[in-house]
Amino acid sequence: MSESSETTIQRWQGRMKNIASLLRRGLPFAMGVFATLVVLLIYHFVIVQPSQLSADDVNASVASAMASATPPPAYSSLVYQAIQPSLVLIQTEGKTQADESGFGLGSGVVVDSFGDILTSLHVIQGASRITVTFADGTESEAQVITEMPELDLAVIQALDTPLFVVPATLGNPGSMRVGDEAYVVGNPFGLYSSMSSGVISGFDRVFRVPDSNLEIPGMIQFDAAANPGNSGGPLLNRYGHVIGIVTGLINPTDENFFVGIGFAVPINIAVGGMGSPPY
Repeated sequence: MSESSETTIQRWQGRMKNIASLLRRGLPFAMGVFATLVVLLIYHFVIVQPSQLSADDVNASVASAMASATPPPAYSSLVYQAIQPSLVLIQTEGKTQADESGFGLGSGVVVDSFGDILTSLHVIQGASRITVTFADGTESEAQVITEMPELDLAVIQALDTPLFVVPATLGNPGSMRVGDEAYVVGNPFGLYSSMSSGVISGFDRVFRVPDSNLEIPGMIQFDAAANPGNSGGPLLNRYGHVIGIVTGLINPTDENFFVGIGFAVPINIAVGGMGSPPY
């Protein structure tokens, strides 16, 4: 045998030894991989899988979450919180259109940063003394700044205003529709800062002021409860914006209580009569 043949055989023998060595070293790894695959297959097909959630399970979880959630406040609650700092109680002494006894009650609302209070003229007309009480408890005598008899409105101002006055946000009556929510906040029968709710019943109504020849056109009709003491207070939309000033009510009887028909001067007309921008 030639020398080259012997060399070739030796090379092949060396390679075979290398292959055998690799197989010896790789066999445990291969066996480990195989064992892992077997375990995974057994786990997947043999071990019991967790059950799927049913529709009842989902509904029960949702109901539990909803029960623990805090519901949002009602719109009426937000309306009250928005207007209450701007509401004013008005008390009068002396013979007025509102009360023949010499003492009267009414409502008003702060409409600007100067502390001007918009109210109904019949609440304060003829009074020898006007006292206003603000939401923070500040009490002061007040004087008449402007009278608008054609609208049964007046502007008064306290002689001693609080350090901070909170004017109401004025809305746009033109954006309202019949059936929209309406709220009245005032002092009926002296019950301070009372609230009632209803809807807008109509627009462009003519209100005839009792015991006078005055007719006020363009009024907003509403069915939120309004009683003596509410006059001069705000009519509000669902956002707490003032859309009117409560002026009067209709009652076919001689009794002075609410039967479902109230009227308010639109706020754009009211503040326009003050010489202020409409809103």
